[in-house]
Amino acid sequence: MVKYVLIAIITLAGCVLSYPNPRSSAYSYAFPFVNKEQWGGRPSTGGSRLNSPVLYVVIHHTYIPGVCMTRVECSNAMRSMQNVHQLTNGWSDIGYNFAVGGEGSVYEGRGWTTVGAHAVGFNTNSIGIVLIGDWISNLPPARQLQTTKDLIAAGVKLGYIRPDYLLIGHRQASATECPGERLFREISTWEQFTSTV
Repeated sequence: MVKYVLIAIITLAGCVLSYPNPRSSAYSYAFPFVNKEQWGGRPSTGGSRLNSPVLYVVIHHTYIPGVCMTRVECSNAMRSMQNVHQLTNGWSDIGYNFAVGGEGSVYEGRGWTTVGAHAVGFNTNSIGIVLIGDWISNLPPARQLQTTKDLIAAGVKLGYIRPDYLLIGHRQASATECPGERLFREISTWEQFTSTV
């Protein structure tokens, strides 16, 4: 009897801990997903495993590069950011877990399972999502905003983000203007945004 109970517990634990692989052909996002190889990114030179599910989702904007509206433009923006983060800053990879282009695609950065370098004090317990563009005065395109919401929902569904997650802007974690005043005002109306951290 004890043997069967132990097998049942091990089997149940395996079910709880095995998330769908978001990079496999069996998983289908509700938006175009561009993995690192597809946008021409270099491999990471290191990194720590993120303890999932995370409590925080941190929203950023790039400021520079500006908004991209095609796969080619967004791939160029991703390579540009990775160059600065790896070659200038000396980081192991692009700092963000994901980026969202103005055309509504998600671009893989460090992904769901690796600690990002985007918000000091929050990196080990968050997914960092950057909306490519300068969102100080202008609102991102509707498609970019919706894809960001859909990406967060996918993270919850896959078990990488807690269902009771807290949404914040980068400025709430560090002394910065990021994610831009207009975008910050927008995300402050989203479900699960918190004004206190």
